[in-house]
Amino acid sequence: MDKIKLGISTCLLGEPVRYDGGHKLDRFLKDTLGQYFDYVPVCPEMECGLGTPRESMHLEGEPGALRLVTTRTKIDLTDRMVVWADRRVRELESENLFGFIFKSNSPSSGMERVRVLDPNGVPHKTGIGIFAGIFMKHFPLIPVEDEGRLHDPGLRENFIERIFALQRWREALEQGRKAARLIAFHSRHKLQMMAHSPRYASEMGKLVAKAKEIPADELFSQYEKMLMEGLRLKATVKKNTNVLQHIMGYFKRQLTADEKQELTEVIDQYYKGYLPLVVPLALLKHYVRKYKHSYLQEQSYLDPHPGELQLRNHV
Repeated sequence: MDKIKLGISTCLLGEPVRYDGGHKLDRFLKDTLGQYFDYVPVCPEMECGLGTPRESMHLEGEPGALRLVTTRTKIDLTDRMVVWADRRVRELESENLFGFIFKSNSPSSGMERVRVLDPNGVPHKTGIGIFAGIFMKHFPLIPVEDEGRLHDPGLRENFIERIFALQRWREALEQGRKAARLIAFHSRHKLQMMAHSPRYASEMGKLVAKAKEIPADELFSQYEKMLMEGLRLKATVKKNTNVLQHIMGYFKRQLTADEKQELTEVIDQYYKGYLPLVVPLALLKHYVRKYKHSYLQEQSYLDPHPGELQLRNHV
C-alpha cells in the first residue's frame, strides 16, 4: 500500500531550519509513524524567504488581529507570511493530505496556545500560528495535531484513528458516490462512531436512512463533515465500555456461562482502569473469528489503525 500523506513542520524531521539554525527532531514521528506516513514538510519561515539563522519572532496584539513581529527589530512580517500561506495551502490541495502535524508554540505553525504579547507586553497563551490558522481554515476537516499534544496517548490515538478513517472514507469515495456505498461505509463504522459520540452516530444513521432522497454531493458532504467532527471527540472509557458490552450482546447465544463471566469481568476491569482496551478487544476478536460473525468482522472499531502502533495498549 502507498503510504498516507501527512503535512509536517520541517524541523520535526530533523532539518536545521529553525531561527537559530537548529531543529526539533521527533524520533517517534520520523521513525515510528514514518513507517506508515509519507511526510510533506513545510517550514513557513524558510519557504517565505526568511532564511536561517534569522531573528526570532513572536505574535502580538489582540485576538482576531494578531501580528507576527521580529523580537528585536520589531519588523512586522504578518502580511508577508499571510500572502505566502494563502498560496501554500492552495498548493497543498494537490498533495491529497490526510493530516498535518504542527510545531507546538510556533508563531507561524502552532495550532493552539501560542504565546501572544498583549498591548502592554504581557504574554498570554491564546494564539494560533499564522500559517496553522490559515491551513486549518482552508482544510477544516483534515485531522491536525502538534507534536507536543501527541505525547498524550489518548490524543495520539485519536489523531491517528481519524487519519485512517479519512483514508477509508476517501477510498469509498473513489468507488463512486452511490447511496449503497454510503450505507456500507456507515454500517462498517457504526460502532467506531458510537465510541466517539453516540449523538453523531445517531444523526449519521438518520442521514444515511434518507440517502436516496438527498442529492449525492450534498449527502456525501454532510456525511464527511459529521464523520470527521464526530471522530474528533475522544472515545472515553465509559463510551468504549458501552460499545464492548454492545458487541458482547451479539454472542449471547454462543458463549458458555463461563465465557460470558470471563468477558464480563475483563470488560469491568477495563472500565475500572486495571486493563488497557486492547485486552477486552482481543477476547472479543477471538469470538468474532471463532463464530465467524460477518457483521462484526467488518467493524472498523475492532481494528481502526495498525496494531503494531500499540495505540490501545495504554491504561
